[in-house]
Amino acid sequence: MELTPRSPSETSVTGGSTRFAHAPPQWVAEIPARRWNPLFIYGGAGLGKTHLLQAIANYVTVNYPAYRVRYVTSETFLNEFIESMQSGSREGFKRRYRDVDVLLVDDVQFFRGKQETLEEFFHTFNHLQQTNRQIVLSSDRAPDQIGFEDRLRSRFQQGLLTDIQPPELETRLAILHKKAELEQARIPADVLEFIAANIKDNIRVLEGALIRVSAFASLTHEPITVDRAMEVLGDLLGENQPRPITPQLILEEAARQFGFSVEELQSKHRQRPLVTARQIAMYVMRELTELSYPNIAREFGGRDHTTVIHAVEKIGAQMSRDRQIYDQVTRLMRAVRQGD
Repeated sequence: MELTPRSPSETSVTGGSTRFAHAPPQWVAEIPARRWNPLFIYGGAGLGKTHLLQAIANYVTVNYPAYRVRYVTSETFLNEFIESMQSGSREGFKRRYRDVDVLLVDDVQFFRGKQETLEEFFHTFNHLQQTNRQIVLSSDRAPDQIGFEDRLRSRFQQGLLTDIQPPELETRLAILHKKAELEQARIPADVLEFIAANIKDNIRVLEGALIRVSAFASLTHEPITVDRAMEVLGDLLGENQPRPITPQLILEEAARQFGFSVEELQSKHRQRPLVTARQIAMYVMRELTELSYPNIAREFGGRDHTTVIHAVEKIGAQMSRDRQIYDQVTRLMRAVRQGD
């Protein structure tokens, strides 16, 4: 995965509830293996854990060019480990993960129940600690809530645990201002305040709401008001409890909307209307679920996760230029959330 060469402080907004969580990643990036090793970052989906790990990796790569840095998802580690066993290349796998100066592993909770992988990760972890290499891990919950055995859990707790909480109102507003600046979106202050006040628990959804409002303004050339933002984001702000959102639901709604079967969306066929439908479904799945890029790729026939990243970035950019794409994304999101 390509990473953006910035530090945690350059790419993050910190407020009262997040300042403590963001300080250790900055320290670790600036002086790897000198303080807080391992660093264990945990918190709910959409709060920026992956962002922090990637920012650390990039900062070290740029500022310590001699350092060997490896960032992976837990799924990548698992898949490469299985492949090494099947191909008889275990030594190559060990070198890949032990001959590094900084190892960052995202979503380690997915190792639960995979005993052989956990055993290999345990020895990798020990080797890196004993040779004074930096380890950074992320999870959706604290180590004592994952269900790992004591020897691994105790090692995770030897360094520093940092909990990322949903941002406070002031922080959410600062995130929106920074996102609007980066996207060069001219959104009135009262509209940003309205979005920040109504979307509270997930930074990914918060930023997605801003993208939708900004795209609508760009397409219609209408001034964005609070009333218009309320209309555009109606499916996010509705009082009715939304139905449970699953990958299968998104696939079925996308198939119905675009006139394809679920199997065609998951297939390798590359006809243009089908590719567009598939990319929109990937974008919506990323926006409305907690699935990682690799997990979304698996829902679409086992593609490489970089295909999903490309689709999400492409559709996100097209929404502000192409009214048809904007309407298709909005219609699918509304159908998934409300059954329209």
